[in-house]
Amino acid sequence: MSSQIIPVAEFDLVVFGGTGDLAQRKIIPALYHRHRDGQVVGDSRIIAVSRRPLTPDEYLAKANEALEEFVPKEEREPEVVKAFIKRLSYVAVDVTDDAGWQELKAKLDTHSDRVRAFYLAVAPSLFGQICEYIGNTGLITEKTRVVIEKPIGKDLNSAKALNDSIGKVFREEQIFRIDHYLGKETVQNLMALRFANALFEPIWNAAHIDHVQITVAESIGVGSRGPYYDTSGAMRDMVQNHILQLLCLVAMEPPMSMAADAVRDEKLKVLRSLEPITAENNDKVTVRGQYTSGAGPEGAVPGYLDELEDEASKTATFVALKASVANWRWAGVPFYLRTGKRLPQRSSEIVIAFRPVPHSIFDTGAGGVAENRLVIRLQPDEGVKLWLMIKDPGPGGMRLRHVPLDMSFAEAFEVRSPDAYERLIMDVIRGNATLFMRRDEVEAAWEWVDPILSQWEDNGDSPKKYTAGTWGPAASVALIERDGRTWHEDD
Repeated sequence: MSSQIIPVAEFDLVVFGGTGDLAQRKIIPALYHRHRDGQVVGDSRIIAVSRRPLTPDEYLAKANEALEEFVPKEEREPEVVKAFIKRLSYVAVDVTDDAGWQELKAKLDTHSDRVRAFYLAVAPSLFGQICEYIGNTGLITEKTRVVIEKPIGKDLNSAKALNDSIGKVFREEQIFRIDHYLGKETVQNLMALRFANALFEPIWNAAHIDHVQITVAESIGVGSRGPYYDTSGAMRDMVQNHILQLLCLVAMEPPMSMAADAVRDEKLKVLRSLEPITAENNDKVTVRGQYTSGAGPEGAVPGYLDELEDEASKTATFVALKASVANWRWAGVPFYLRTGKRLPQRSSEIVIAFRPVPHSIFDTGAGGVAENRLVIRLQPDEGVKLWLMIKDPGPGGMRLRHVPLDMSFAEAFEVRSPDAYERLIMDVIRGNATLFMRRDEVEAAWEWVDPILSQWEDNGDSPKKYTAGTWGPAASVALIERDGRTWHEDD
């Protein structure tokens, strides 16, 4: 089965931070793949911007190196690479003063009638300043969009200030707050599973679902991101954005349509329905952890404090939470959330655990009846598993087995699974904001997260230690087992 490629209109994409890690590792390879598949057409241009005084040839050589490093060899046809490289150009702009802005304007003014997108692949502290220069230089047209990456603030007040600074220049419908998790194929398939199949939606509620688990596990440590990560931690880095967005897609009511605001209105209702975690129950429903030395994918690895070279840091590299959505659909259904670094494997999944059958008709010799589970794997092997009870084949009487109906996207579809950035950048060009966060969503998420962070800080306790290569501190196991449940482990 092959997918249909629909070209987008000609565009100019300006990438601020065009020589940085995100641009080289994700944005340039993503655009190459869209060009290779025929989705980027005509004389669409990709204009890299940074303060480095590179010549055009030096930049193109750097972009070619990025393709060689981050695009598999079998996908780099020489003629396709050559044609793609012709789309690229470079302008040296110092985003803190006037240098280079007029050169950028002259370049863009040659195609003032096409879609124009500014991708801010830079530190958030520069967002407001860059937007102000974009406005003052006269670079905004009716077809202009701006793309910003997380972190969008480090708390509610800073998020509002950041949104205000961007909102002074761009209208809300022009602002695309990117969360690459929402561009993953399986995340969008969650919408299809729920709303395109009569099988699931009638039982997608507290009467039939026992609990939900969302896990985003990383096997790597903080590495070179240590200084940034130490000001962020797992709660700000993963929970406030990626994990809460996944929770919203699981818990939201059916929107009227797939129109951007229809979907985002329903996600916002979920965020505003999250029961606050207070000082009275914080210790019972939240767990913080910090990894110590142990085993990594390639052998022994140092602990977080060793990598950071700061013995006093209380930053959490692991978080587990028990969240509740206070509405009729989800009353009494716990949402168990966990994320961490230096866990046994890189794995992201959503588990919908259905309630057990009310009465088993089978005798004890048949074995126990396990709950049905819908497991949506986001990475690394994108797919869906539905765990069911069946009879073990053979003439030896009734013996029950818990087995999955397993659909791997890589096996089911004879197409390459696009990286999330490929889809999201093309949605920016189309002007489709469905998979992007609206301002009120971002701020509602911070409203729920901020009190938890404040209580942790006021408490003053250090995160619980866990050995690298394990599934976090023992307290995270106790968090779910107190309720008579266990974290899902794929058999």
